[in-house]
Amino acid sequence: MGTSIPAGAVWRAPRTWRFLLFLARVVVMPVARLKVTGDVPAALRDGPVIFAANHIGPFDPVAITAACRVARLTPRLMATGGLFRAPVVGSVMRAAGHIRINRRQADVGTAVDMVADALAVRSHVLGYPEGRITLDPGMWPERGKTGMARIALRTGVPVVPVAQWGAHEVAAWGGFGPTVRTLGRSLLRRPVVRVHFGAPVDLSDLDPATPGAAQRATDRIIDAITAELVALRVAEPRLPRYVDPVRPLSTQRRHRPAR
Repeated sequence: MGTSIPAGAVWRAPRTWRFLLFLARVVVMPVARLKVTGDVPAALRDGPVIFAANHIGPFDPVAITAACRVARLTPRLMATGGLFRAPVVGSVMRAAGHIRINRRQADVGTAVDMVADALAVRSHVLGYPEGRITLDPGMWPERGKTGMARIALRTGVPVVPVAQWGAHEVAAWGGFGPTVRTLGRSLLRRPVVRVHFGAPVDLSDLDPATPGAAQRATDRIIDAITAELVALRVAEPRLPRYVDPVRPLSTQRRHRPAR
C-alpha cells in the first residue's frame, strides 16, 4: 500500500460529496428522465468494491453520480489529474475524497497504490476502464486500460460493471456552443438516461503473477459492461439513434467487431 492505514479504519463520505450527490440528482431532473436498474448485493454495500462504468459523453459523470444517489451509494471517483488542477473544481474534488489519476505522467503508477489504500478502508471506488469517452462509431465500450484490472487482481476486491446509455443525448461532445444547444434541447425533450448496476465480474481464476492476467481481466470487465449495455439499448442494437455531429470517431481501440 502507499500509506500506513490504521487497523479497522473505514472511510466515510465527506459532507461535500454527499451534497454533490444530491446536487447531481437535482441537475439531472430537468434535462433527463433517469432510470436506475440493478442492485449492489448487500454483502458488497459495506465495501470495498470497484465500479467499472462505460464512458459515453461529457454529461455521463453527472448522470452516474445521480444514479449513485438513487442507489444509495457514495463511491469515490477515479478522476483525471486535470480536474484536480482546475481552480475551484480541484478543491471540491479533494474535499469530496476523490482519487487523482495522473495519466501520461511519470507517477501514474502511484494511482494503483492510492486506489488500493482507498479500498483498504472499505471505500467504494468508481472509474472508467476505457480511460476516455468512447470514440467507437457504435458507442460501444472500447478496449480497456489495464489499471483497474491490476488493482482488482492485486486487492481481490470485486468489480461491478455499470452500464449507462442516453447521457450522450443530453450534452454534446465539443465546446461551449454545442453543449448549450444540446442542453437546451434536453430541457424540452428530457431524453431517457439509463444506468444499470450488473453482477460482479468473476476474476477468481486469474493469478496476478501470470503474464497477461491483467489484460484478460480487463477484457472480462469490458465484456461485462458491454453485456449489460446490450440490454439498455435494445432499440439501438448496432448504431446509436442520436448521432453527435461534433464527436470524433475512431476504430483504433475497438474492443470487438462492429455489431
